Amino acid sequence: MDMLIRLFTLPTSPSRPLPDGITLRKPIGPEHDLLIAWIAEPFGPGWASEARVALANRPMSAYIALRDQDLLGFCCYDATARGFVGPIGVAEEARGTGIGAALLLACLHDMRTMGYGYAIAGAVGAPEFFRRVAGATEIEGSTPGIYRGMLRP
Repeated sequence: MDMLIRLFTLPTSPSRPLPDGITLRKPIGPEHDLLIAWIAEPFGPGWASEARVALANRPMSAYIALRDQDLLGFCCYDATARGFVGPIGVAEEARGTGIGAALLLACLHDMRTMGYGYAIAGAVGAPEFFRRVAGATEIEGSTPGIYRGMLRP
């Protein structure tokens, strides 16, 4: 299922602050291969491919969350299609800390700044997360949507 997010009604920040020592930022060039390898391991080649597209966009359309030198999560937009947000992934040990919400909102605010009025979260696996963080609503008849006929391993 795809979900629609109204960017003009977004909260300005996550409902809770990030844990101490967590940094959100866009990755720099020398980090790209490390990020792609990190994404591919737990999340698979499809998400790694989408992240490659986001890293190649100008301006870059990806954020990462770090604690010191440890990657904890990522979120992309304009990867599968213009106006789509995702994929988004957080390391298992860091889930439930607010990192995912902060990453999603960072991407959505970037999209709003670029002039988008709406974002689409495609093939959502955790709809309640998107509802809670961004007020997303289901798009009826959207399955399989843009992913129809996609090559799979």
